[in-house]
Amino acid sequence: MPFIRQNKKSANFGHLIATNISSCEIQELSILVQKKIRKYYITIPHVAVKLIKKSAIENKADLVRIRREIRIMSALNHPNIIQIYEVFENREKIILVMEYASGGELYDYVSRFGSLPESEARRIFRQITSAVLYCHKHQVAHRDLKLENILLDQDNNAKIADFGLSNYFGNKTLLTTFCGSPLYASPEIINGTPYKGPEVDCWSLGILLYTLVYGSMPFDGRDFNRMVRQIKRGAYYEPDTPSS
Repeated sequence: MPFIRQNKKSANFGHLIATNISSCEIQELSILVQKKIRKYYITIPHVAVKLIKKSAIENKADLVRIRREIRIMSALNHPNIIQIYEVFENREKIILVMEYASGGELYDYVSRFGSLPESEARRIFRQITSAVLYCHKHQVAHRDLKLENILLDQDNNAKIADFGLSNYFGNKTLLTTFCGSPLYASPEIINGTPYKGPEVDCWSLGILLYTLVYGSMPFDGRDFNRMVRQIKRGAYYEPDTPSS
């Protein structure tokens, strides 16, 4: 099945990679970054900056989610997870200075090349699963693993990004928020069944592996109701020729 995605735009400003930020804010952030994270310049020529305007946060629940994402990403330290270097906050904004992955989204890479050679698919998938296992060992479920949330660095190493839907999980409690992207959603999410956490990530990992090997999606995202039925039954589409 073909890929379906939501477009994102970013611009390269030399040492500063900025997303959804005006030109005036770019100048302001550039000065801020130079002053505050000069210590990183020796080894890190580029950083990514994410600006969150508090006026755009609709309710307290969204603010709680944003702060949880920052807390989780700041606590994680794995070579295949995007790092947060600094967090700045004032009354108007929250600014995240993060690791920059110059290779872009894994979505674009797979869209460009289709099914990957088995050796490359295995290498990338091993990196993703290593990062997910690390998260689970630290009681963190990502809950939105998808091609768009896997970035590639200059050496094509995978980096998990966007922990906006992530949460902590425990042995005695179940999560009840049904979130993530429908094409990667597990049967628990589709059925509205409370879940522990890791199982929904493991399902999404299976979808990711499929896309790397076949260069397409296992379910029909063009028809939502049909897709839901397919996920519930595990009735995935299998092309004739996987990667070699």
